[in-house]
Amino acid sequence: MEIIKLFEPYTMGSFVLPNRFVLPPLTRSRSAEPGEVPNELMAAYYAQRASAGFLIAEATQVSLQGMGYARTPGIYTRKQIEGWKLVTDAVHQQGRKIFLQLWHTGRVGSSKVNGLQPVAPSPIAAKNTNVYIFDGAPNGDATFVPVETPREMTEADIRTVIAEFSRAAKNAMEAGFDGVEIHGANGYLVDQFLRSNSNKRTDDYGGTGEKRTRFAMELTKAVADAVGKERTGLRVAPFIKFKDMDDPEILDTMMLLIEKINQLDILYLHFSEADWDDAPQIPYGFRVNLRKKFGNTIIATGNKTPEQGEQLLQEGLVDLVGFGRKFLANPDYPERVRKKATLNEITDTHTLFGGGGARGYSDYPFLGN
Repeated sequence: MEIIKLFEPYTMGSFVLPNRFVLPPLTRSRSAEPGEVPNELMAAYYAQRASAGFLIAEATQVSLQGMGYARTPGIYTRKQIEGWKLVTDAVHQQGRKIFLQLWHTGRVGSSKVNGLQPVAPSPIAAKNTNVYIFDGAPNGDATFVPVETPREMTEADIRTVIAEFSRAAKNAMEAGFDGVEIHGANGYLVDQFLRSNSNKRTDDYGGTGEKRTRFAMELTKAVADAVGKERTGLRVAPFIKFKDMDDPEILDTMMLLIEKINQLDILYLHFSEADWDDAPQIPYGFRVNLRKKFGNTIIATGNKTPEQGEQLLQEGLVDLVGFGRKFLANPDYPERVRKKATLNEITDTHTLFGGGGARGYSDYPFLGN
């Protein structure tokens, strides 16, 4: 299949994007310690990947409580805001738009990471789930530790977290981001409220699919009110079941949420698909239904070839396509696709979350180098 639409400009709200390649949020654990502060190395990494038409910066905790992994950046202190300005300045100098993904890991956490007991909709530990710390292991590798049983959130806790997201969104704008994306996927806090196996509440935030959507709705509305619906996106992943998130009700619950989110008229919905080789296939009917229920921009991210992304674009089922792992090793990925050039491979998986500087992060060669 000839790749055409991926290279076409696209207008997303007030943003005119030069192509339809998206750099999705990719956790890389390179923030500076103490304080989880973004830095010059991160700015260089994002500037390298500004060949994407649209960039979404890595998942960023809205509070210390929301931090689930070591060396992931925050957006709740003055130093963090100033650090992120290095990134946004570098990307804007390349003429691109960049959003920040706002994150709370909920029950996917450990006191070994942040000194705090995790919090969640219900006091249920995620089975077979680990987070990582850096404790001097060889080669700077991350050491994985099991998550801890979370404390059940009170309604006061819920209000606090919603306020933290709202404040983080405002901080992101101060840091120069063009907008924000709420991380409602991959087994983290918002996703935990949506799923019947992780949310056993009997109050207004649990018990039925309708009630399980309440937290996501209130949080999304608060963020949209803080920075504008035209600068707000939401990421969801109903087909991803890792981190003990296998819920037989999630597709019905997700469609309820999307119908409500559509009424908020936010800028985009980011549909995250599994990115491993034997990932589940997304039913065609689900994509069609998603397109019918959400009227604004839809981004799809997963382990797609350019041809698969092109097909989705040509059928009008999505508007933008994210290529995660391809951008890790190929900062000039769109140009390589255009020229049908050989791709760099991820040569050392230890550096994915290694936190070990430029190696395996910003040292991948461009074409011709």
